[in-house]
This record gives sequence, structure tokens and C-alpha cells, in this order.
Amino acid sequence: MTVLDDRALNRAALARQLLLDRADVPVLDAVAHLGGLQAQEPQEPFVGLWSRLAGFDPAALSDLLTGRRVVRLPLMRHTIHLVTAADALAWRARHDAMLRQRTLGVYRRDLDGIDLDEIAAAGRAVMADGRPRTRAEVVGALAERWPEVDRRALGEMVINAAVPTAQAPPRGVWRRKAGVHNVLLSSWLGREIDPLTSDDSDPVGQAMVRRYLAAFGPAASADLRAWCGLAGLPAAVRALRGELVAFRDKRGRELLDLPDAPRPDPGTPAPVRFLPAFDNAILGYQDRTRIIDDAHRGLSVAGERVVLVDGRVAATWRVDARGPGTVAVAPLYPLSKTDQRDVLEEGERLASFLSEGESRRVEITE
Repeated sequence: MTVLDDRALNRAALARQLLLDRADVPVLDAVAHLGGLQAQEPQEPFVGLWSRLAGFDPAALSDLLTGRRVVRLPLMRHTIHLVTAADALAWRARHDAMLRQRTLGVYRRDLDGIDLDEIAAAGRAVMADGRPRTRAEVVGALAERWPEVDRRALGEMVINAAVPTAQAPPRGVWRRKAGVHNVLLSSWLGREIDPLTSDDSDPVGQAMVRRYLAAFGPAASADLRAWCGLAGLPAAVRALRGELVAFRDKRGRELLDLPDAPRPDPGTPAPVRFLPAFDNAILGYQDRTRIIDDAHRGLSVAGERVVLVDGRVAATWRVDARGPGTVAVAPLYPLSKTDQRDVLEEGERLASFLSEGESRRVEITE
């Protein structure tokens, strides 16, 4: 079986993630291809798409959000994701048990003995008119019925797990600051989510596996679990094995892939790219050594924005307090003069995007 080293896996990941060359595709198609973007920080997906798409216009993503063609909702890994409306409807039921279990993992004592289906039904009834509500409004309407339940636990279970909800705009719109207002996903998108099927081959899971490999492969089952938060989708993987190809990484793990997916030559040059906080190009793997050193693994879960140099995490970046057009880059190790130049040039383009063409400044700090 062919062994792929970290550099080969890195170039494959960059190609699938649209980070090797900026893609000339519609924003909706990019969001679909990527399987969504992690989005608990509302403005971060705009940087993620700017780094991936040629001529990205942030208004295009805002329009998709307000037009209900993309939605923000709790989904993969029990985190807020920005996904297409079609994926939200197709995938939400497949994530329901995981969302409930992860919420119980935090609030089990608070919710002990509580019928979660009863909570879900009550939450849906409160939100049935389709009006976006804050969590406090939803919990306030339920608290009389469950006065003994901690309000935070009740809100987390209803809004982020037991009831399929979306976060309504202007939350997530470009350059808009707005609180979270929750709405039934079915009300927002005009129909109920797709139900789970009883088919043992897990057709929804199969579609997710194909989509994951198209955007992240070659990858192991553990990587798939890390991306979606589900239990590896074993039935789906078994059903698909006949149409997949297999490799091994240098650790001996089996890696699965779509046969015709891009696997560029490891020597392919990789441009500097600025990634937003919590980007799935990093978080979408259990073994992240193809893109980030183990010593720096904690940066991604801590919400640090990172810079890729030669395809790997080499620095962090932030918007300086002097304004949205000022970008400060902090290398994780000494950069060559050529790499510094490339970082400054790409950083200037990012600063211009963030400031919409106004004043811009980039500096590499100690």
C-alpha cells in the first residue's frame, strides 16, 4: 500500500481546501465544497473565503445568509457552522444524538431525570411562530415548567441540541455586530429537516464521507470523526469501501480517499495564506501534523488566527488595535527573507480587504 508522507498529505489538503490556488467558483459552491465553515466567531468565515476564492466579495456571503441559502447553526463537533441550506436540512438529524450527548456531557447533573424529548417539544412550541428569539426569551418561556433546571443548561439543550435551530441575521453579516437570535430551522428554511433513515448502510453518512474526503482527504476514520463529531460513520465507510482507494501515512494509519481527487506532487509550491480562527483546514483532522506541528497544535483550538508558509502553520496574526487595516504577524520560528516578503505582501492584501481599501499596514513582530 502506498505510503504518503506529511508533505504529500499537506499538498492534497491545500488543494482540496482551495488554498493552493484561489478558486474561481461561486461562494455558495465553495461553502458546499468545504462542508461548511466553523463560525462561532461571526466574521471569521469571510477571511476564510477571502483566502480561498478569487475576487471574493463579502457582500455575496452576506446576501446568501440573509437570503437563507446559507445558515448558521450548531452542527459538526457541537460548534456553530456556516453551511448551505441544503446541507443543514440533510445533515441536522444525523447530528441530533451527538448534539444531545455533548450537551449532556456538560450539564448531565442539571438535566438528570429530565425527558429531553419533552423539552424539545416544548421548545418547538415556544418557537413555532417563526419569530427569532434570544436564548433568554426561550428559556424564560420554559422556566415555569422546569423551575428546578439550571437556566443555562435548559437553554443549551433546547437551542443547541434538542431543537433544530438557526441563528438569524444580522448575526454573521459582514461588518455587522449583532446578538444571537434563534429561529426554528424548519421555519427559517420553509420545510422540516430530512428524517433519519432506517437503512443500515447510512446513506446520509455516505454522502458526508464523500464530501469530507473531497475537501479533506486522504484521511483516516479518526480524522473523519474529528471533523464531524460523529462516531466515525462506520456503516457508511463500510458501504463505500468498494469505491474508495486506500493509502497509509508514515504512522501506519490507513487513509481513505476518492479515486479521482487531487493529490498534487509534493514539490508543488504553496503560497502564503492567512487563515481565520478555528479554520477547518486545521480542526478537520485528528492527526493535524500534515499542516501544523504538534508543538503548536493548541493554537487552533485556542482560536488563534494563523499564517501558512510553504503550506504549514508558521505564524499567528491579529488585527492591531490601530484599526481594521493593521495586521500584526507573530512568527512561530524565524522566517527567511523571502518568506517575510511573501508574508508582508499577502498581509497587505488581507489588510486592504479588512479595511475595504482604506489605510493598511502590516508588520512582523517578535
